[in-house]
Amino acid sequence: MKIAIIGATGGTGRSAVEQALAQGHSVKALARTPSKLDLTHPDLEIIEGNVLNAADVTACLEGTEAVIVSLGNTPNNPDLVVTDGTRNVIAGMRALGIRRLIAVTSLGVGDSKDQVPFFFRTLMRTVLRKAMEDKEQQEQLIRASGLDWIIVRPGGLTNGPFTGRYAAGTGREISAGQVARADVADFLLKQLTDDAYLHQTPAIT
Repeated sequence: MKIAIIGATGGTGRSAVEQALAQGHSVKALARTPSKLDLTHPDLEIIEGNVLNAADVTACLEGTEAVIVSLGNTPNNPDLVVTDGTRNVIAGMRALGIRRLIAVTSLGVGDSKDQVPFFFRTLMRTVLRKAMEDKEQQEQLIRASGLDWIIVRPGGLTNGPFTGRYAAGTGREISAGQVARADVADFLLKQLTDDAYLHQTPAIT
């Protein structure tokens, strides 16, 4: 497939780019600073741009069949960078007729609050409040998009190597544990062609 990856310079996004290319996909990646991606491949096209610029987003989406959104909210970003960026992605997908949207949020968002430990719920109300509110609004936008969406909610992310050994599903008994970004990327790519979690919010841990 030809896929667009939004948030390609983050840990999960970069791993998704690398694994997608290894699997034979063609990738268009949006990056504010292309040098941060530091990858060259004949099937990789890096689009220099900002997710908050609708024209940049559309340029990245053009000619693709599916979109992976792996955006994060860091302290130097606007409060709703993830939500506003996702809004641009949804608008671009609708305009271009692209249906498949795979997005990464987090366990603890929406109806998964009881799946994270008490100390993390405390962080969600304090130091992580801005980021979690952003992801809450992002999920609401995606649910109302009318697209063929899957929202993936990982537990605590690590930079460990790919293992292929992770638990995923929609059961509320799944509690947040650590999971490697490389394993999350593997799961994201599987959702490109698997409808098992269509219009659902699987956890991965």
